[in-house]
Amino acid sequence: MAGFNFERDLPHQQQAVDSVLKVFNEVSAQPLEDTTQANISNPMLAFDDAAGFYLNIKKIQKDNAINPEYGHRESNVLDISMETGTGKTYTYTKMIFELNKTLKLSKFIIVVPTLSIKAGTVNFLNAKATKEHFRQDYQKEIKTYIVESKKSSKRKKDVMPQAVREFVEARGSMNANIHILIINGGMINSDTMNKIFDVSLFDKYSSPFEAIQSIKPITIVDEPHKFAKGKKTWGNIEKLKSQYIFRYGATFNENYENLLYQLTAVESFNKNLVKGVIAHIEKFSDGKNCFVTLKKTNGTEAEFELNLAGKKTTHKLLKKDSLKAIHPEMTGLTIENLNKTIVLLSNGLELKKGNKINPYSYAQSIQEKMMGEAIAKHFEIEKDLLTRNVKIKPLTLFFIDDIEGFRSKEGQLRTYFEKTVKAHIKKLLITETNAFYKAYLQKSLTDISNVSGGYFSKDNTDKDEKIQKEINEILHDKETLLSLDNPRRFIFSKWTLREGWDNPNVFQICKLRSSGSVTSKLQEVGRGLRLPVNEYMARVKDEDFDLHYYVDFTESDFVDNLVSEINKKSHNDWIEEAPKLTQAMINDISSTYGVDENTLLEELDALGAIERSNNFKDGGYRKLQNLYPINNALNKGKVRTANTIKSKTTIRQAKYQELKALWEAINQKVVLEYKIDNEQGFFDLLKHYFKDNLNEFKSQGILSTTQKIQFNNSVAYHQDLDIVKNKLLPITTMSYKVFLTKLATTINVNINTIHQVLIALKNEFNINDYMNEQTVRIIEKGFNKYLLDNAIDKFHIGYKKISNTIHPTKLTDGKGNALEEINAIDVGVFDGNDRVADNYLFEELFYDSNLEKENILQNVQEIIVFTKIPKNSIRIPVVGGFSYSPDFAYVVKDSQGNQSLNLIVETKGKEKRGLSTDENQRIKHAEQFFNNIDNSISVKFATQFSSDKIIGIIKNNINQ
Repeated sequence: MAGFNFERDLPHQQQAVDSVLKVFNEVSAQPLEDTTQANISNPMLAFDDAAGFYLNIKKIQKDNAINPEYGHRESNVLDISMETGTGKTYTYTKMIFELNKTLKLSKFIIVVPTLSIKAGTVNFLNAKATKEHFRQDYQKEIKTYIVESKKSSKRKKDVMPQAVREFVEARGSMNANIHILIINGGMINSDTMNKIFDVSLFDKYSSPFEAIQSIKPITIVDEPHKFAKGKKTWGNIEKLKSQYIFRYGATFNENYENLLYQLTAVESFNKNLVKGVIAHIEKFSDGKNCFVTLKKTNGTEAEFELNLAGKKTTHKLLKKDSLKAIHPEMTGLTIENLNKTIVLLSNGLELKKGNKINPYSYAQSIQEKMMGEAIAKHFEIEKDLLTRNVKIKPLTLFFIDDIEGFRSKEGQLRTYFEKTVKAHIKKLLITETNAFYKAYLQKSLTDISNVSGGYFSKDNTDKDEKIQKEINEILHDKETLLSLDNPRRFIFSKWTLREGWDNPNVFQICKLRSSGSVTSKLQEVGRGLRLPVNEYMARVKDEDFDLHYYVDFTESDFVDNLVSEINKKSHNDWIEEAPKLTQAMINDISSTYGVDENTLLEELDALGAIERSNNFKDGGYRKLQNLYPINNALNKGKVRTANTIKSKTTIRQAKYQELKALWEAINQKVVLEYKIDNEQGFFDLLKHYFKDNLNEFKSQGILSTTQKIQFNNSVAYHQDLDIVKNKLLPITTMSYKVFLTKLATTINVNINTIHQVLIALKNEFNINDYMNEQTVRIIEKGFNKYLLDNAIDKFHIGYKKISNTIHPTKLTDGKGNALEEINAIDVGVFDGNDRVADNYLFEELFYDSNLEKENILQNVQEIIVFTKIPKNSIRIPVVGGFSYSPDFAYVVKDSQGNQSLNLIVETKGKEKRGLSTDENQRIKHAEQFFNNIDNSISVKFATQFSSDKIIGIIKNNINQ
């Protein structure tokens, strides 16, 4: 594999970087007076106005709607808060390149809390995919220096750590590299960093801290909640004497310095930047009224209290004692270590005074049941994702207590796991017809041990070659782990894989162990929140994905707690404040969700959320928000319980037969044709595109010694203070022939036509200075948009049928028979208990907007059958490589009862005047597609705007 394909200019990441750049408006970047030092150091950043720095921060906070209290005039610490799974490592890497580009900063330090996060950061920065991605945009490369533990040496003279020495000595701003020193919290506190060495650097600096201070670094702190101010590690970070410290993290515990940008958990979920969460909660009645509490610990002895249905007993245990002395269900669980505040159990749990655990949550029967459900669900997900044209390989992560039960070939956990997996594979092979997936299953069955792998802290000392291969894949080689040639897709860990580890294709987490203390639910699910990548390592963002999370009965309130945490963490403090259900709230909910007042009150009463007076009972407002989110809360359905939310919707078989002709007509496989008379037409289009976009090919200035960053319409640029005559900076990485070939293939235009266009424009710009991957990308994006904007008006299009094969579809199997049910999420993110129209294809109500809900509930006598078109089932090709998906399909009869109309409808939650140019163009494409779809069946296309009623649209189109 070539590595991950990173997306450029994602709005939430770009806004974070832009916010950083705006801090340095009106700043001067001046080299050090010592010319020797200037060649290896960052320039010094200085504001013309002493108050400029803080004034910039205040403006940024206002623009980003940040609480102005999160600002400290005297602090050089700048905070960027981004929720787990949204790409903060990529974002701060992009920030590094931008700061180098605008201010010529070239020496950066990244401080991480743990060795696992350090390994992940190094892997990301050194990956070929990362280097190539940023090299194309900035023509620079990162060089990393990793500070490791100092090994004993036979040298007579003790020398400074090599990584520090090389980092400090590396040439700075005029060099082709950006230099990054990576150090973990333990290392920055070590004697190595504080020691005075015999051999000094530049005959000046005898300690690593002194040497680093001399090059005026910029520091980035990852996971800032791990580095509390006032503690030893933060003190050592301050010893670096960085010009500025950027803290990037999902958790700050409200301890902000100068908060510049905040991507909240609510925004991450609601904007589909991360997966949704479905909780599977295993019920178990025996443990309902049983729990063990840590009462106290003195470092030698721990005192526990067992509460068994109200009967309490006290138990005192020493290090290495088994907790089976408290309750037989905890056999095998021992005290690993303890001090005066924490008791560490053998399964990795850290208990503090007052923490509770449930003995039954460790029962083997519960664990086997949860594991069995997770395995069954995995193969359901896997079959869907691996039988697609572009495949996605799903992973399932198990957190376990019993390491030996997994590592031992005869271990009870491994035996049960492999037996269950083997049974599922054999069952699937009986009926599987997809050639790739069948071969994948057969390969898995050849050696069932290869489908799983584990990582536990004790593995670091294990010399077993197979175990080391598992560890390398899980920790360091995501591409290999996600390869379709690799049958490994089940990962086992104790709790080691926490912050700093994630994999975008984790679709399930099964927690076969208790969290023990009150752990952040958002942190727990964070290992699987990232959106997945496909077989080409490209992020998949055009559909909704869910993380399935399995917990036992001790966490029956998991969903409520997670939703509450997401809202509170996103500064929705009102979540617990409202004392009463007001009429304004009722009206808001009614207009947003289409539920009437009586139905709402009945639902809240059934949930025990309100009193007769409409005052909220304890937790009542939270229940309302979970049911009908308002005030920018987490959208309904983003976090839900599998036990209570329907995941499938049923197809009415008789109704499908009435829809069949229309459904098969609109599912034809077609390609888009550009009906341009001759090659001269392409010449004219491409030439006009270049002439309209010559500003994309501007000269770049040679670096000046002192620069200032300026802003124009919120876009950063740098201004030379010491003026140097501008010269073209050649950025050419390919020959003219290779460039033309690449461009012709990318934009599907004849290579000779491109050549003639470039010759015609040679006096306006010189393409020889821009022959690189970035130029190809810019032209592809711009020309596609240009084609879309001018399609139909300046040239004609058509659709050509390319295959007689229609099935399988989202509603049918390979033989054309209607499926019994489909995934509910494919027809709507919201659900309801209202009775759907009698002529609707599905039995249950799922919808994406209030306008859609109104359509689905309304019985219109002229309609024979209608359906919500499942997501991603009908994609109409649009000029420029885009696509368009309508919402509803209708089969309509006239007043005599004869079928008279096949109608496709797109619902818009706005008026026509609110449509963008792109939306209007896509609608024109849809009209063209359906007007020419099939001579055997007539199909019309209509757009429903916010004020339109579906009955009006239907009557307007009947017999036209």
